[in-house]
Amino acid sequence: MIISTLLAAEGLAQLGTGIGAGIATIGAGIGIGRIGGQAMDAIARQPEASGKIQTNMILTSAFVEGCALFAIAACAFLI
Repeated sequence: MIISTLLAAEGLAQLGTGIGAGIATIGAGIGIGRIGGQAMDAIARQPEASGKIQTNMILTSAFVEGCALFAIAACAFLI
């Protein structure tokens, strides 16, 4: 009885870890997509500022990806 309860709890922990990592990945993908889309809109409006816009886009995308990596690592530590 106790063993089955422990196995069920471990399975639920792994399920929660997978769901959390998936949500973090989906959120990062949506965020990076929005960053890229808005940057392309800004470059279309002001082509002369494309260098600054592209630099800021890359930096912001890296920060979003870093946050997603930390979220996935935190989910992995829950196991």
